[in-house]
Amino acid sequence: MKFGIFYELQLPRPWGVNSELDLHHNALDQLELADRLGYDTAWEVEHHYLEEYSHSPAPEVFLAAASQRTKRIRLGHGIIQLTTNHPGRVAERVATLDLLSRGRVEFGMGESASITELEPFGVDMTTKRAIWEDAVRCLIPMFGDKPVEYQGPHFQFPYRNVVPKPLQKPHPPLWVACSQLDTIEMAGRRGLGALGFQFVSADAARAWVHAYYNAFTRRRELLCDYRPNANIALVSYFMCAKTDEEARRRAEGCTFFQFALRFYGNQPGRARPRAGTVDLWAEYEAWKAANPEQVVRALKGGLIGSPDTIRTKLRKFQASNVDQIILLNQAGKNTHADICESLDLFAREVMPEFQAASASQEKWKQAVLAGEIELEEIDTTPFKDRFGPNSVQVPPRAVQAAE
Repeated sequence: MKFGIFYELQLPRPWGVNSELDLHHNALDQLELADRLGYDTAWEVEHHYLEEYSHSPAPEVFLAAASQRTKRIRLGHGIIQLTTNHPGRVAERVATLDLLSRGRVEFGMGESASITELEPFGVDMTTKRAIWEDAVRCLIPMFGDKPVEYQGPHFQFPYRNVVPKPLQKPHPPLWVACSQLDTIEMAGRRGLGALGFQFVSADAARAWVHAYYNAFTRRRELLCDYRPNANIALVSYFMCAKTDEEARRRAEGCTFFQFALRFYGNQPGRARPRAGTVDLWAEYEAWKAANPEQVVRALKGGLIGSPDTIRTKLRKFQASNVDQIILLNQAGKNTHADICESLDLFAREVMPEFQAASASQEKWKQAVLAGEIELEEIDTTPFKDRFGPNSVQVPPRAVQAAE
């Protein structure tokens, strides 16, 4: 397997004068460390107006800075919202980043999943999938060597030559965000890498890997002319320390991340509260005090623990033939020092075993793509909880506070 690191740039209250300054520079320091340690990819989200949950509205700026502080780690847009960005501007920014990074961009695309983000851009939740598909058809030809024009239901683009062009030909690898598990099958059908931004067990991973590759090989329908990217990546909560107890103590931010997802995820249109009216960290602290058993259970999930514990869990994911595990370490109030120590310990004691097996995973994948291995069609119905089996349950009080 390959390993990525994942950034929402979370910043719970209270905020100090330099909180956002420290947040961004600490994250860049972590990426520089991950590059030296041999991690494969760093993924950065795009979100707008999501206080505390994500202070990352300009990933192209953040990743451009990272490109000048790193040498080999690939820089992933996870994702660019094609519903809130014009395709021409996206093509320009992705190509520029690919040049600045000397060809290290992974291009993840998505729709956004909240009316809080979409409404200021005049986008409706009911049309976002159609807008995303139209944007893909408009955008991808812009990476080519010739001028293009496009007339679609949502985007019209006059005959222009979009410059610059990316270093990677015909374009950087293409991915799509899968914030709902069913989207993993859609990603395979569209021939795109699946960024599984949800938290599945190793058992569920096998089912979704089969669903993805069966869609990719048997039911593929590309949106336009692009190079398919057969890859499935899954996100996991992550903290590595010398003992399980120490890892769980340091990983409280992962529980906050789960709480925030639940707090907002069940609202109509995933709407956030009126700006500035809810202290999410205070809501989390109150929930935590009332639900200590859920905190303990949540911290037993994901890749949280000693090197031996994480190694055992990863072997189950490896058996599922997942291509990449994306590690969520920067969450809540996890400290910069703990994040760096976690990345270092994992890279020294766990990661080499699994990266060394990447060749065998690639061999398996090529056999699947060539039809030499036929995968069972597994019913994914039992595996549709996007929060994972050990996730927290937000009580009605917190849900009411969000309305």
